[in-house]
Amino acid sequence: MNSKSIKILSTKKLLSNQRQFLLNADFGLIEADFIKIDFLKVEIKTSSEYLLFTSQNAVNSVISNENWMEFKRKKCFCVGKKTKALLEQNGFVVVQSFEYVEELATYLIAKHSHDSFAFFSGNLRQDTLPIALQQANITFEEKKVYRTDLTPIKVESKVDGILFFSPSGVKSYLKENTITNQVCFCIGTTTAKEVEITTKNVLIANQPTVENTIIQCINYFNQKNTNL
Repeated sequence: MNSKSIKILSTKKLLSNQRQFLLNADFGLIEADFIKIDFLKVEIKTSSEYLLFTSQNAVNSVISNENWMEFKRKKCFCVGKKTKALLEQNGFVVVQSFEYVEELATYLIAKHSHDSFAFFSGNLRQDTLPIALQQANITFEEKKVYRTDLTPIKVESKVDGILFFSPSGVKSYLKENTITNQVCFCIGTTTAKEVEITTKNVLIANQPTVENTIIQCINYFNQKNTNL
């Protein structure tokens, strides 16, 4: 198998610089958005001391609301380097950021068990953080500020690898398609767990970013070609 014969499916449309990684490697690429995000116009006032963000979608939704500026005086905890960067670009103070929700939950329980939090989330969010906070009797209010809709698409072409970036993206893909012998590259462990229900042919990015997921894919197939 040479690089030109390798075809990759991305379950979200990539930015031009992300796409270029694959094109520079001479990989074929199919890309489509298997989920759709809608920001919700909701009441986002809160008396909580801290704000919790586990995705860029939540940040973008909050700053799309008219009264978001009053939140800038509150400090934040978040998941993801890009979520942290987005918050800071908009004037928020990020106390601490983590790669995974589990790490955030562990930190809050250990260091902030007597504080109160506003958690901004989407309709398909995982239960990990709310359950952990509830079990630790930590005061929090959840505000759903965006909605994720599945937008499944039938993929007619044969592909060698699939890029997955969220559990909901996995669910959407499987509504119209199957996973057989394709290698699945996942942005993180939560996404990987959803894929592993169907296949064990899974590789997880070293860092939970789109770019690293793509690099893992390129490295895998280049290594495979080298060993042929």
